[in-house]
Parts: sequence; structure tokens; C-alpha cells
Amino acid sequence: MINLNTLKYYKETFAYMSQQLSFPDKLTFHPKTFEAVMNEEHPAYRHIKAYRECMYELSLSEIKALYTDTFDFNKKTTLYMTFNQFDTQKERGQMLAKLKVLYEMFGLEMPASELSDYLPLMLEFLYAAPIDGDSRIQENLQLLIMIIEDGTYPMMKYLEEKGNPYSHLIRGLRETLKRCILQDNEVRQHV
Repeated sequence: MINLNTLKYYKETFAYMSQQLSFPDKLTFHPKTFEAVMNEEHPAYRHIKAYRECMYELSLSEIKALYTDTFDFNKKTTLYMTFNQFDTQKERGQMLAKLKVLYEMFGLEMPASELSDYLPLMLEFLYAAPIDGDSRIQENLQLLIMIIEDGTYPMMKYLEEKGNPYSHLIRGLRETLKRCILQDNEVRQHV
């Protein structure tokens, strides 16, 4: 189950991470944006700090090249969370349709130019979704978070092997999502 209060608390984090996972521009690394979202108690703090330190060693054109090489030219690190998760295009298509309906069900219009499993879009949904007062939100957020977790785990491992700075960002995202998941006592005992 998802702890909706914790998820609501980290909404700004999801918006920040969506920005960091979108094509970089000059404002992507503005210190005030980081400071507004992160503090030392945040579960992603040390990972995001390491990510930013790596990025500050690069020029903006080097960061853009790294972004393109990482997310646009490598199937193992695509930002489309269902791309590597389904055996058939039909299964993936059904999940994409389900996600699109989810966004629309909560009043959010999806950009026509984007697929519904695009990680920055999914994070924007976590930021903008109206959490209070809708009984359908729990089940639907569980699905969304499960897709993000399944899609980001192999990506994170691959990026860590390659020493890619984006591995820190993905690990920070996963640590934040982990904080939003309620574990029952049986699961806790086996972790």
C-alpha cells in the first residue's frame, strides 16, 4: 500500500526529479531549485547531492550530450518504463492505454506527443495528482509506482556499472518512492 500522506509530502521531489530527467537546460541545475526541495533528512539527499556534484563538473553542452547518450541512444536506459518490461507490443500497448486512462481519470491531460510510460510524465503525475478524497487513488498509484520501480531498477544497476551520474538521481528517486510504500509486518521481517 501507498502511504498517501508521505507521497503528498514528497510531491515537490517528484516535480524536481521530473525536471532533472527532462532534457537539460540552463535552469535545470539552479541551486535554489535543489534547496527548495532537498534537506539532509530527505531519503534522496545524499544521492541527489552526488548527482549534482558530478553534473557541476561538466559544461551544459557536455550534460546535454550525456543526457542524449544515456536516455536517447541506449535501450537499457530508456525513460519509457514499460519498454523493456513486456514480452509483446500488445501487452505494452495495453499498459500504455491503462496509464493514459489513469491520467485522464484524475483530470490530467496527457501531451499528445508523449507516451504514457515516459518517466518524467509519470513523475509529473505524482506531483499533480489530486490525492485527497478519491477512493480510486490508492490502487492506481500502486500500479504507477510498481511500473516506475520495475523500470528504474535495471536502469539504475546499468548506470551504476557505467559510473553514470544519472545513477545517483535514479537511486534517489527509488529511495523516495520506497519511503512512500507501507510494508506490512510480514514483509518487514524478511527485508
